[in-house]
Amino acid sequence: MGQVRTEEFDRFVAARWSTLLHLARLLTGGDRHRAEDLLQEALVKLWFAWPKVGGQAPEAYVRRILARAAARSARRRWWGEQPVEQLPDPPEVADATAVVDERTRLEAMLASLPARQRAAVVLRYYQDLPEQDVAEILGCPLGTARSLTARGVARLRRLLAEAVEPVE
Repeated sequence: MGQVRTEEFDRFVAARWSTLLHLARLLTGGDRHRAEDLLQEALVKLWFAWPKVGGQAPEAYVRRILARAAARSARRRWWGEQPVEQLPDPPEVADATAVVDERTRLEAMLASLPARQRAAVVLRYYQDLPEQDVAEILGCPLGTARSLTARGVARLRRLLAEAVEPVE
């Protein structure tokens, strides 16, 4: 049964492809690429409906899908990438040592926090745990966990502001 379905569908697509593509091009204002995308979308929908419409009027079904999809597509403001004459310059390769240096600097500043503040900040922002979970892990009330986290972040911000080297 599945093989017969596939063969019937393939025969229909092979026989009607150019006519359907022409219709899709007309519906998209002559844009061949959008027309191909539109037709592919319509044929995927037809494939799933093939057991119901394959023996009746599959072309009418595809035409209706194409018309509706083209109308939806026309309402969109953005259809994807736009071709350009010249490619942009590739991004410069970042210095990997700068990333490591920054991470090392942040770890040193974290180490300078009191243990409970450090734990609260790491659990909340590095582990991305909710405040309630941080409080349970630290064995303290929710308000205390919030306070520890806020004070730890404030201290880190001060340390980072002090450590910023002036640009010459």
